[in-house]
Amino acid sequence: MDFSLTGEQREIQALAREVADTEIAPHAAEWDREHRFPRELFAKLGELGLMGVCVPEELGGGSISGSGVVDLTLVADAFGGHTAPGPLLPANVVAAALARSGTEQQQADVIPAIVAGEVVATWAITEPPPNDALGTVTVRAVRDGADFVLQGTKSPVEAGAQSEYLLVTATTDDGLAQFLVPADSTGVEITPLQSIDLVRRYATVQLDGVRVPAASAVGEPGNAAADVERQLQVAAVVQTAESVGAAQVVFDMTVDWAFSRYSFGRPLASYQELKHRFADMKMWLEASHALASAAAREVQADAPSTPETVSAAKAYCGDYLAELVQDCVQMHGGIGLTYDHDIHLYLRRVTVDRVTYGTPADHRERIAALRISAA
Repeated sequence: MDFSLTGEQREIQALAREVADTEIAPHAAEWDREHRFPRELFAKLGELGLMGVCVPEELGGGSISGSGVVDLTLVADAFGGHTAPGPLLPANVVAAALARSGTEQQQADVIPAIVAGEVVATWAITEPPPNDALGTVTVRAVRDGADFVLQGTKSPVEAGAQSEYLLVTATTDDGLAQFLVPADSTGVEITPLQSIDLVRRYATVQLDGVRVPAASAVGEPGNAAADVERQLQVAAVVQTAESVGAAQVVFDMTVDWAFSRYSFGRPLASYQELKHRFADMKMWLEASHALASAAAREVQADAPSTPETVSAAKAYCGDYLAELVQDCVQMHGGIGLTYDHDIHLYLRRVTVDRVTYGTPADHRERIAALRISAA
């Protein structure tokens, strides 16, 4: 993914690829067929230290390279190459959020369990239409004495039905707030959803008068905008890296197919039209690698230009990688449209990633708003 990786990061990359090859690839069809959530994979990731790379060492996490966000994107890139099931992304985002703004009790009770792969936590940020635009939050948190009462709907929530904890982003009279809510709390109703991504699990989370103590707040209620923005940045770069990893595998398998498949006595790869299209796709892919890497490094460094770079990466990769995978499906001909060929799993993953944590249009609007505000 990046030619400037350090030695430690290359070790992480190699470890992630080994895990993907040995722990994910042999079981992918089984998880798809049985619609089963791979708890054993989550525990394995915790055992290998891949669930705490964005958590400081003093809180039980740590990254051998010292750049946790970059390390996490390397893992996501490798996992994208096998359309791995979740919840690598949301659980890491929640762990990082608690490390950044959680209470001492939350950090002591929840972070170690997430890092060890013993419990699943997910971020409930997305809301159903018509409130599905990036940054729209309508779930309300109203103070009632020493408690807050949550009301509203979050959907889709990755691993919502499999999580022990939900990090719920809500709005108050003073601004955004976040609460760590046990999934079995009174008033929480979780309904599994069907998704075009056959491996991941999503759910709708209905919050019907859910009463939580003020101590469940992550950060100061009403002042969580900076935390939410940081979480969106981390989620976006990890997801972008995953899409790049998936697209790279699809491109490679399509090139191999084009050289192996003969038509009228010559390989498909020898036809000029396909050569030109492969050149376009290669350019898109290399640009996506570069953007994903640049965005991850800026998020890690918390650079001033981070919001714009992240949105540029998400918008570009969302559009061009989806088109790349669609083209590769077509180049496979009839076999590419069958359920038995793996390429449809990658198309499903890239399609879902394209519209999660902001569509390309959402991120282009963010770039425009940033430029206007800076003018």
